[in-house]
Amino acid sequence: MTKKKQTDRTNAKAKVVENKSKSGRLGGVLGKLKDSWQVRLDNYWGKIPVLKKVPGVYRKWLVLGLAGFAFLFWFILKDLPSPTKLSSYAYPVSTKILDRNGELIYEIYADERRTPVSLTELPEYVKQATIAIEDKDFYKHHGFDIRGIARAVYKILFKSKLEGGSTITQQLVKNALLSPERTVQRKIREFILTWVVEVIYPKDKILEMYFNQVPYGGTAWGIEAAAETYFGKRTKDLSLAEAALLAGLPASPTSYSPFGAHPELAKERQSLVLAQMVEAGYITAEEAEAAKNQELKFKEPEKLAGLHFSLWVKDQLVGKFGERQVEQGGLRVYTTLDLNLQRWAEVVVATEVASLKKAIVGNGAVLVTNPGTGEILAMVGSKDYWATDEDGKVNIVFALRQPGSAIKPLNYALAIRDKKINAATSLIDVPTCFVVAGQEDYCPENYDMSYHGVVQARFALGNSYNLPAVKVLALNGLEHFIDFAKEMGITTFSDPKNYGLSLTLGGGEVRMADMAVAFGVLANGGAKKNLTAIKKIEDYQGKVLLEEKEKEGPRVLPMDTAYIVSHILLDNNARSAMFGTSSYLVVKGHPEISVKTGTTNDKRDNWTIGYNRDILVVTWVGNNDNEPMGAVASGVTGASPIWNKIITKALENKEQAWPMKPAEVVGATVCALSGLLPTGSGDQAGCQTRFEFFTEGGVPQQPESLRQVVQIDRTTGQLASSKTLVENMELSERSIIADPLGAMFCLDCTLQTEPQVIRYPIKGVSNEVPKTGE
Repeated sequence: MTKKKQTDRTNAKAKVVENKSKSGRLGGVLGKLKDSWQVRLDNYWGKIPVLKKVPGVYRKWLVLGLAGFAFLFWFILKDLPSPTKLSSYAYPVSTKILDRNGELIYEIYADERRTPVSLTELPEYVKQATIAIEDKDFYKHHGFDIRGIARAVYKILFKSKLEGGSTITQQLVKNALLSPERTVQRKIREFILTWVVEVIYPKDKILEMYFNQVPYGGTAWGIEAAAETYFGKRTKDLSLAEAALLAGLPASPTSYSPFGAHPELAKERQSLVLAQMVEAGYITAEEAEAAKNQELKFKEPEKLAGLHFSLWVKDQLVGKFGERQVEQGGLRVYTTLDLNLQRWAEVVVATEVASLKKAIVGNGAVLVTNPGTGEILAMVGSKDYWATDEDGKVNIVFALRQPGSAIKPLNYALAIRDKKINAATSLIDVPTCFVVAGQEDYCPENYDMSYHGVVQARFALGNSYNLPAVKVLALNGLEHFIDFAKEMGITTFSDPKNYGLSLTLGGGEVRMADMAVAFGVLANGGAKKNLTAIKKIEDYQGKVLLEEKEKEGPRVLPMDTAYIVSHILLDNNARSAMFGTSSYLVVKGHPEISVKTGTTNDKRDNWTIGYNRDILVVTWVGNNDNEPMGAVASGVTGASPIWNKIITKALENKEQAWPMKPAEVVGATVCALSGLLPTGSGDQAGCQTRFEFFTEGGVPQQPESLRQVVQIDRTTGQLASSKTLVENMELSERSIIADPLGAMFCLDCTLQTEPQVIRYPIKGVSNEVPKTGE
């Protein structure tokens, strides 16, 4: 052995001895602490008579056991329901949805629709469908799906999402014995009760209790009640297709109900059930395909007013309280709906849409709100909830549709707020093409297929001319307009790259509900109020569970801007060139109503939106499948007669409610053509004048002076363009009006025929949003 190896071995032995010495000293210290703790425990617990008889060495384990039992009892076992309750039936209390005056709109109840059925009465495919979709190993496990538990543990630990294994036994326990809360304590209780249920009941009894006690949606608790509710027959008479549809409901009855807000999901769920049955070997692929293609004939439920509204409210209730409490807990839900106005609106929509059949108008929808509070007073989601030709169950109030020109007031509001224009600003309405890098030239046309020369902003918006609106959007900038629209309440606009300058003509999809919020900002003098449907919720014993307090909405628009835009929209003279002076936009006895129409270029959507400080009404007509309508669907027909009748009814016995004029709004006399200041007064004004409102500091300071030297094309007598040959150009003094984009209109030239070209973004025009102090 070398000297180095001997040295290493000696050092290793020394290190071992040293470590043992340290370990011995540490062990000695820990031992003394343990002995000291043991002595104290013996002295303290030894004084308790019961523990005196327990040998000292076992006392600490007894104490720990007692503590564990106390924890288990107080936090887990205390008030644990008895599994024997499963064999008896509770008596649930119905939930009632009431209108603002306490009148019943819709009732959600369970006790009268629960009909017990024995397992032997059920066809085999009824049982097989449920087992296939809910718990394919039901007859193999002892209450728990190990794979499901592993998945739940993974989601709890790594995704912070509480989820269960969801066997049939667990679902029975959750629905019949426990509350819907999702906590660790409830999950432990669920596991304990599931194990006990599996011990005391045979599998067939558990399955039978499941079929009788789980919710199938609406008033149907238990599969027998579900068969009666949806198909008007006994469970024993169900077809395979019907059984598969019912089997898919308990997972989420509100979502999958064929009578709910999304009936298409019921069919998708049925297909999944049939696929699972094939995979489990219960039926063949051919049988599944035949069942999938079988036309289902549902029992026609009672027709109720406000059904779209009630189902929407129910969805909100389920989100707050859970399915079981909503359908059995006896809630009393006081809503904002005015049932009398709702009934009137439904009749008007159905009648008017029926009269437009020849014009290829298949559907209509209405939303009525109080803009000051955001309360929904009426909601008509379609001409008839049960209509099959237009899929009446689809609630158009929340569907994506193009708004046409109805979006223009928001565009003008932004430009007026940022002082890029005022109500008297001249906008040149002549053939114009907008050049955007990387895109085809955009050359918009007006709805009436003509051009109107020099048009001030008040009349451009009032008459809903397209080309001036596109110019205003070019001034605002696309990105800033989208951000502003979102502030106003439009939730559907996305990346600006998805849109072009046609956005101001309705090139982006919106929801009726969002348009009600945005126009409500104008009605409220700039304050935003989100829509609300529920005023108060009580239990059936009168205990208040939720009460909405009126909140002041955020200010998203200056009062002066809201006033001026609203004033333009109520000015019947400002829209008379396009709509006449006695259109459906005029409400008898209420000249203070501001109103805007909207029709897409392809006639797929037709809107009318109008309001005063008390009432706001949004109406829409069109076809669910986007089929174009006929010529009747213009700015003053289609949606407008519906709007006029409903707002007239809503304003019945109400006084006029003019928009409140803020102190910041000032009036001034301007030239009726240029929008600039007259050079004198009275007969010496130097121009035809008119009165206009302006935001504070927004009154024009420049006197009208139209004469200037410009290039003229001597061969045409028009203003020279990029196509005019140099040798044909000549300087000449003419009367010229220019708009903020630099476009010019010559008052004493030959009418321009060559389209003017405007490059976007506008050079020299900032799209930065100035600070308004609001």
